[in-house]
Amino acid sequence: MQATIEHLTGASFDETVAEGLTVIDFWAGWCAPCRAMAPQFEKAAQSRPNYRFAKVDVDAEQALAARFGVQSIPTLMVLRDGEPIAAQAGVMRAEQLVEALDRLAAAPATATNTAGA
Repeated sequence: MQATIEHLTGASFDETVAEGLTVIDFWAGWCAPCRAMAPQFEKAAQSRPNYRFAKVDVDAEQALAARFGVQSIPTLMVLRDGEPIAAQAGVMRAEQLVEALDRLAAAPATATNTAGA
């Protein structure tokens, strides 16, 4: 089964992540840890097709990386209905990612304003 992983740009980002749970891999082609993360991300996408998986190339999409405060790569960020709810820098195993996504999906959506927190 082939997982669908979308490659997002500034033009497609907001519409793509507007609804549901989306996990985004902020990465770059020159980044060795990013290349190590890629098969784990693919494995997680295959095991959880009910979530949306996407990648953002930080070199090509610097404005998106800046918008979400990405300072190191790889950074995995989870958005619910377009709003960030979790982020983790560094490489993680597919199993860890899937467990975290399942916990986040099960958690009730809140309208908490995290600004200033």
